[in-house]
Amino acid sequence: MTTTSTERSALQALSAVAEARQAAWAFPDTLGPSMDAERADTVVLVVSELVTNALRHGGGTHTLLLTAHPDTIEVAVDDSSPRVPRLRTPDLVHGTGGFDWHMINDLAHATVVTPRPEGGKTLRAPLPR
Repeated sequence: MTTTSTERSALQALSAVAEARQAAWAFPDTLGPSMDAERADTVVLVVSELVTNALRHGGGTHTLLLTAHPDTIEVAVDDSSPRVPRLRTPDLVHGTGGFDWHMINDLAHATVVTPRPEGGKTLRAPLPR
């Protein structure tokens, strides 16, 4: 099995999300013509949501790891918070969010949250390739 990965980490929220999206856009190009545009868009969307959440709720820092497997692209984001994401009712009135974790769970084969020994957690979302 061949795996390809790219890592990015950053401390500033605005550049971090932009850098993560840029890495996600570039990643499918490293895989050749095997990924269609819709699937590439899904990878970028999930990366953007997970990195934004890591910055907003996960302590302000993150590490992004994208890995290609034969049938999936795994998006993994580390952050420094031990708090596990929770599903909540989306707020349609006050705009306080609640949509992203539902969306990520719908797009991914599964979502896995793993505590890291040094603290924090890793969120993994394997997406169809």
